[in-house]
Amino acid sequence: MTKKMTYAGVGVDYEAMDPFKRLAQAAGRKTAKNILRLGFSEVEMSRGESAYLMDASDHYVAHVEEGLGTKNLVADAMYRLTGKSYYDHIAQCTVAMIVNDMITLGALPLCVAMHLAVGVSSWFNDEKRCSDLINGWKKACELARCTWGGGETPTLKGIVHPDAVVLSGSSVGVVKPKSRLINAANIRHGDAIVIIGSSGIHANGLTLAREIAEKLPEGYLTKLSDGRLYGEALLDPTMIYVPLIEDCFNEGVDIHYAVNITGHGWRKLMRATQPFAYIIDPIPVLHPIFTFIQEHGPVEDKEAYANLNMGAGFALYVRDSDVKKVLTIASRLGMSALRAGTVESSQVKKVIIHPLGLEYLGSTLEVR
Repeated sequence: MTKKMTYAGVGVDYEAMDPFKRLAQAAGRKTAKNILRLGFSEVEMSRGESAYLMDASDHYVAHVEEGLGTKNLVADAMYRLTGKSYYDHIAQCTVAMIVNDMITLGALPLCVAMHLAVGVSSWFNDEKRCSDLINGWKKACELARCTWGGGETPTLKGIVHPDAVVLSGSSVGVVKPKSRLINAANIRHGDAIVIIGSSGIHANGLTLAREIAEKLPEGYLTKLSDGRLYGEALLDPTMIYVPLIEDCFNEGVDIHYAVNITGHGWRKLMRATQPFAYIIDPIPVLHPIFTFIQEHGPVEDKEAYANLNMGAGFALYVRDSDVKKVLTIASRLGMSALRAGTVESSQVKKVIIHPLGLEYLGSTLEVR
């Protein structure tokens, strides 16, 4: 019998990582008083959310730091195999990881900074790869409607492998006016859950995907059901959802909550602290990349939806009366969108995915 693959089994164990996050949040709270002298104060509800907010009198200032993960290792492999660097794609993925977190609280990014750590300085001698990275980062900032403010490029010999890089970054943004704050306290029984489609695996689950490539005779050159190469499909750029949030605001959509579906997969739908049930039916049609991963892992539905986006890149919780407007705005921006479910009052926090018979309890998502 073939052993089922799990994310924890390939070395990414949220049960090991999340306690550290909670300890860091607790320590961070004790430093909040330090900004009072400068006329700022902490927005407490943002602790444990995807972005950190500070009250600046007539607006909120937001800060996010995020990383790409290991997706660049797939790009490096495909560069060797095909001659195409794909670093423009992973540049967009990195920016997307940052700004898609920021908009979950209604903040729009002002600037993004790049952090590119290498093992040896000669990494920068590859002009093609560097050019792709720079052009991709600039394009991603244009898509996110923000400026590229700068960054840092350290050489960390002995820490970073000579053939690899660690790609990450940070962003500062604003919620202005304050009425645009997206606050989980506004979630209501009966809210509609609108899922905005992903472009593929995005930048989560790549450690699992790379393990699968190691098992395949043709590795990343294995073809999917649609004829595309496995490695090529893994490297599809992550969607940037900033225009969706901004346009929804500009057209009067009242967003009660927003979720960037990255690590922890669909469990992220219950990130808010209240004990709601998030009932999903229907679900998006799967991209070939996900059916391939599930088949060749093999990876069961419960494991896949607990850790991968499975076609759902972002989610908005809005009133039923706003659903049509959200769908129209998403379509105009070239994004797929689906009224996928409903928020219901509950004694226990949980996500229920009816078409698959899956249920995740709040105890499986302890990020705060």
